[in-house]
Amino acid sequence: MDKPTHLIEFETMILGRHLRLNSPRPRRSTGHLDTSAYILLSRLSMEGPLSIGQLSDALGLDTSTLHRQMMAILGTGLVERIPDPDGGMARKYRITPEGRDRLDAERAGSIDALDKVMENWEADDVAAFAAYLERFNTDIEKLDGRPWPRP
Repeated sequence: MDKPTHLIEFETMILGRHLRLNSPRPRRSTGHLDTSAYILLSRLSMEGPLSIGQLSDALGLDTSTLHRQMMAILGTGLVERIPDPDGGMARKYRITPEGRDRLDAERAGSIDALDKVMENWEADDVAAFAAYLERFNTDIEKLDGRPWPRP
């Protein structure tokens, strides 16, 4: 590992492993959201109603994949299909109040887990890490051409 980017590649591989191992699995009994539902609900909560085509453009996923994922989420009552509020032909998907509650609960659980991991970190270190992650992600988004909305 002679370049810093080699170390970053290695550490992001390990981070990805940790995230997959510790991410919520679709378990109806515990109420956890699966990863695709979490991402789709997050996007809908930030941007409002979106069509499959808009989601495809935003996420870089095939429309058939998104349609399948949205149908699964639709069946849980976490999103609803509505006519386009702007009068367009395509129907759009909107997060429901239950979907927002579930997303908020899932996010709170993730934040609690991160708080535990970083409980011995200095506040400045946590803030710096967050800033570097944001910079890393926004630079990826610039190359990809698909910015993620931020609060």
